[in-house]
Amino acid sequence: MKPHYIHKLISQGEHQQLDFKFEISDSRKIAKTFVAFANTDGGKLLIGVKDNGNIAGVRSEEEKYMAEAAAQMYSSPNVKFDYKEWMVDGKKVLEVTIPKGEERPYYAHNEEDKWRVYIRVKDQNILANKVLINAWKRKARPEGTFVNYSDKEKLLLVYLEDNDYISISRFRKLAKISAYKAENILTNFLALDIIEIEISEKQILYKLSRSFEAI
Repeated sequence: MKPHYIHKLISQGEHQQLDFKFEISDSRKIAKTFVAFANTDGGKLLIGVKDNGNIAGVRSEEEKYMAEAAAQMYSSPNVKFDYKEWMVDGKKVLEVTIPKGEERPYYAHNEEDKWRVYIRVKDQNILANKVLINAWKRKARPEGTFVNYSDKEKLLLVYLEDNDYISISRFRKLAKISAYKAENILTNFLALDIIEIEISEKQILYKLSRSFEAI
């Protein structure tokens, strides 16, 4: 028998663009995944599938409406999504597809009544830092971003030409500048695609972008 489309998705396991949810019990928790996908590369959420890939099935029509609430009430701006219902092994699975967003940053309303920005890293939803959030905002500004190419900016570029990565604390030490100044320089370079950011649960690092290296 030809494998079902959903079985093929499940066989990939959870990753940066695929997440499994046994059920939606809290729209705010699902909103984190929605905005993480929208802020990163988009993705799919399979509802009615356990973390181990076993199909449990959607147990209530209410879950569809909770997904809508996650996208519209607990996400800002609203996250666009499409969904399809599939019958797999006699059980209903809801496939929710979220495209990469055009209005980044997207915020999710969390359990502490705060709005937070999440990105998708591998199979985890991780909080974005101030530099990335501000870089998105600057990219969206109609007036663009202007950089004052001082010794501090030059020092950063020279360091990254000889080293793969730099952290904000390392940059502050080298340049002998405040956290605010370091964040501002990194934000500008990120907004101009001169550098890229790599975020994990353990650390946040910056490196020269591939397009800039090619110049």
